[in-house]
Amino acid sequence: MKTVGRGAGLLTRNVAQQLFGLMFPPVCAGCEKHVAQPGSLCGQCWSKVRFIEKPYCPVLGIPFSHDLGAEILSAEAIAEPPPFRHARSVAVHEGVIRDMVHRLKYNDRTDLGPWMAGWMQRAGGELLDDCDIIVPVPLHAWRFWFRRFNQSAELARHLARSSGKIFDPDALKRTKQTKQQVGLGLKERVINVRGAFKVPVAQEIKVRGRNVLLIDDVYTTGATVKAASRALLRGGAANVDVLTFGRVLSKELSR
Repeated sequence: MKTVGRGAGLLTRNVAQQLFGLMFPPVCAGCEKHVAQPGSLCGQCWSKVRFIEKPYCPVLGIPFSHDLGAEILSAEAIAEPPPFRHARSVAVHEGVIRDMVHRLKYNDRTDLGPWMAGWMQRAGGELLDDCDIIVPVPLHAWRFWFRRFNQSAELARHLARSSGKIFDPDALKRTKQTKQQVGLGLKERVINVRGAFKVPVAQEIKVRGRNVLLIDDVYTTGATVKAASRALLRGGAANVDVLTFGRVLSKELSR
């Protein structure tokens, strides 16, 4: 009887999924043309994505135009070594990648979360393998109350679910109500997030001695994830790595 019950339940779910697919056919996450799988891209949008793949800086994950050797660092990593060990991103933050981030962040497109997290899992597989806990960059309480949604936490939650890692959105708090980073220059961004994060005393046991994977939607200048990484290290984390969906390169930032 139990087997019959499970079979009937499976059949019901399959029928429901088929009906949902008929009523809401999957569309391209970039241009909204019809596609075979939800959360995927059409061929035209896929061809425009600049995925960040090797060769790249082993620390900052900045792509190199040609292979300089496994241990060669970027000029940015040499000039200003970051507090985190490694940073990885899926693709350059432009075009469809930027659109996906904006739709998740501002248009409540939570259906994109699992697919974006899947891409992040492939881009940062070695960081996921080495981490003990996944922590998202937090929003300030007032901004979270106003927006009622933290896109970084959404991505982190799906990453933890698919990788089997611990997800803790409370291990790091944003204690300072900062301005929006959009539109600020590098120095302004650094000042804006200085001292903005803290590991609450009651939460230190969660990160103490552990390798933390910090999740954010976009790496722009690095000011936010660097400030958050320093807070995690002060809270006792052994190491911090950073994984984001989009990455703004210096030449794109200068535009």
